[in-house]
Amino acid sequence: MIKKSIGLLAGMLVTFAVYAAGAQLRASHPDTYTVRRGDTLWDISAKFLSKPWLWPEIWQANPQVQNPHLIYPGDVLNLSFINGPTLKLVPGVHSSDDAVPAIPLSELGMFLKDMRVMKSEDVSSAPYVVGMEEARLRGTPGQNLYVRNLQAEPGQRWAIVRPTHVFRGFEQGDKNDAENEIVGHTLDADVSMVRSPWSEDFRNDGHYGRGDDLGVEVSVIGTAETLRTGDVSTLLLLDSTMEIRKGDRVMPVDDHPYDPYFYPHAPKSVSPHARVIAFADALDAAGKRQVVALSIGKQDGVENGQTYAVWQPGETIADDVAGNSWRRGTSPDVTLPEEFVGHVMVFRTFDRVSYGLIMDSLRPVHRGDTLRMPE
Repeated sequence: MIKKSIGLLAGMLVTFAVYAAGAQLRASHPDTYTVRRGDTLWDISAKFLSKPWLWPEIWQANPQVQNPHLIYPGDVLNLSFINGPTLKLVPGVHSSDDAVPAIPLSELGMFLKDMRVMKSEDVSSAPYVVGMEEARLRGTPGQNLYVRNLQAEPGQRWAIVRPTHVFRGFEQGDKNDAENEIVGHTLDADVSMVRSPWSEDFRNDGHYGRGDDLGVEVSVIGTAETLRTGDVSTLLLLDSTMEIRKGDRVMPVDDHPYDPYFYPHAPKSVSPHARVIAFADALDAAGKRQVVALSIGKQDGVENGQTYAVWQPGETIADDVAGNSWRRGTSPDVTLPEEFVGHVMVFRTFDRVSYGLIMDSLRPVHRGDTLRMPE
């Protein structure tokens, strides 16, 4: 419900220009929308704009707005057509801690806080779990862990991590060559924690040889606190998302790994080797609100909030109509058109790899799907 008070609202209206060439209005847009709890900027902008990632253009048209990312439940968006389409934001009464986020961070859960890409040697040389109390094979919260090579003080907290992927680069010449590729090799969970070089899954990556080592992905699976120090330190396992094993690594806790806000926006350009290379929480395919690893990073100009269109390459099949379907090998090959899959937004970047959240999808996202400008 819109509360009308001319005197109160006269100084509170903020007008946003919507540029037809950029942030195009949807044909089915509402004239008025009241922000609800649970909304996100992506969801709200999709109600008005055909390209939700262009939401920042609306804010940027109003440099006088101190905190353009902060809108709240109860705020009202009114669409008017005086000298062109404009959006008017009528602020409501709200507290400072219930602002609408750019993306639904709550739906990311553990995946926003548990992935790092590090140098292989740093992971290999990190302190490691050598055993559990009472000679247990697995450690669970409330139990003691025994860790070697740890320099710590009593009471200090640590992250327990497990190597999950090795990223490798295969360059053909020019670093911008479309034939260049970065792939993510899944690590064998039965042996990767105990020894390195890691046991990698090379199946179906389309390459022979190991390629350039671009880093190891580790997943934070628990936190622990130092009880006693020594050649073998004793740590109390405080929490975990899975059972702790021998060989799991121990690393400093990262209290602020992510930006407090994410603003969806189109990149200035897209690297020709930009692809989906791994999944954070899936085996063969991923869908909406799942996390994927991308073959581009800070060195490619990637930053948090950049949004890409995901396209699935067309399959190459035999044209049995043009050939002789009864004789093997006589039908010519034909490549089918590529298909649009959905959109992915980057939320964390490293030098050569980044992580993105699938914002929407028409079909499953697979490894090898390519990234393009979100047009």
